[in-house]
This record gives sequence, C-alpha cells and structure tokens, in this order.
Amino acid sequence: MFDLNSLTEFSRTNCVSICAFLVPANLLATLLTMTFAALRRPSHHVWQAAGIASIFAIMMILHVYTWFMIGVVMPPTYILLWLALTCLLSNLGAILFQRRYAQTPQHSNG
Repeated sequence: MFDLNSLTEFSRTNCVSICAFLVPANLLATLLTMTFAALRRPSHHVWQAAGIASIFAIMMILHVYTWFMIGVVMPPTYILLWLALTCLLSNLGAILFQRRYAQTPQHSNG
C-alpha cells in the first residue's frame, strides 16, 4: 500500500541527493525547452521537453512542501520553490512563444 508518510520522510532524509539531481535537471530541461522553442522545432518536441521539465519542477515543489509540512522555513526552501516555479513559468512561456510564432514564416536572406 502507498504510504505518504514514508515518502515524505524519504524526501527529507535524502534532501541533498534529491536536490543535487533536481536542480540541474530543472535547469537543463527548461533550457532545452526554451532552445527548442527559439529554434522553432516542431511543436511536439517543445511539448515533450516542456512536459519532462515540468515533471522535474513539480517534483521539486512537492519536495519543498515536505519541508513546509514540518515547519522548516528557511531561505533554501524558498529559493528552491522559486526555482521550480520559475522553470514552470518558463516552460509555459516557451510553449506560448512556440505557438505564437510557429505560423510566422522565417525570413531568408537569399
């Protein structure tokens, strides 16, 4: 059976390892999404990259909330929450950018 208490305890016990993975994963996946949108890759590439990046960001938010649940209110918790929310908004912005400019023809110099 699924035990939420064990999962939150695991999250807090392995905080350094989880953050050591999620911080670069969030940044790299979000950067990939923005790059795909800027290079006007097909929309399914942008959506796929944004989906993966959003999963990492949501995992980070849930990890931070396990600390908020026990009353830990410190600068690192807010910094990590800010990072995750920024990545989510950046992914949304990349999707909106790609949708808006996907129909715009690219100019050629030839």
